Amino acid sequence: MVSPEKHIPAGIAIDIREMYKEIRDRLKEIKSIEQLLQGKYRQYYRRNALRDKEITEFGFAAKNCYSKFESTLVQIETIKRLKQHAPRGDHGAEPLQWFRSKENQVTLMKDLRLLTELDYEPSPEGVGEERRDLAGVRTLTLFLIGGDSHSLDLLQSHIRLREHDIIERYSQEEVRGVLAHLRKVDPHEIEMKFRQFMESTGLAKLKCLFLPVGSPKDLRGDFPKLIHTALEEMTEGELRTLLI
Repeated sequence: MVSPEKHIPAGIAIDIREMYKEIRDRLKEIKSIEQLLQGKYRQYYRRNALRDKEITEFGFAAKNCYSKFESTLVQIETIKRLKQHAPRGDHGAEPLQWFRSKENQVTLMKDLRLLTELDYEPSPEGVGEERRDLAGVRTLTLFLIGGDSHSLDLLQSHIRLREHDIIERYSQEEVRGVLAHLRKVDPHEIEMKFRQFMESTGLAKLKCLFLPVGSPKDLRGDFPKLIHTALEEMTEGELRTLLI
């Protein structure tokens, strides 16, 4: 009943919390009665191992389900909060939906929010640029790889990304991802690494589109249309960086 994809009816969260509290109270009662029997009425008490096992498993199941419920609520609130700060189009369009996976989308929105926190205008004297150079520059590179389904299957089985990078099979003919950088990266450097990888794995016919992002402002405008147009213009095996 509670998931990031669904609307949660009013009162459901309160009902679930009350039900879990009642479950815990009943389990405590069972434990108290068991201790009483083992102590005061030991000579009459006969332990039932199967029943004890079932009660223990029930307690674990309830705890796990409730932990998942609370985690989902946190995720829902995080999505709502991040959407308020996510980049929007010039006409107030919905935030960029680069991934289908909710988890990947939330991670991307967090990365974009971090860029927002680091994004500031340099002073007339250039002090801002000096601070940016000293502190380092966080940037992202969105990438899109298109081609036949079999080649993309091979791509996913061979490609190895870093811990904070993301890759997702967006469709049968498309893979999308994000590279997170702790410094400003030359787009040609990324193109070269991907070209070497494609050639070494026999996947040189795939199209690769790269989109450097230094600020959420870069994603304003008719972003999906720009991507679609670029892909239509690209030839088989072409790698292209789209400056936005």
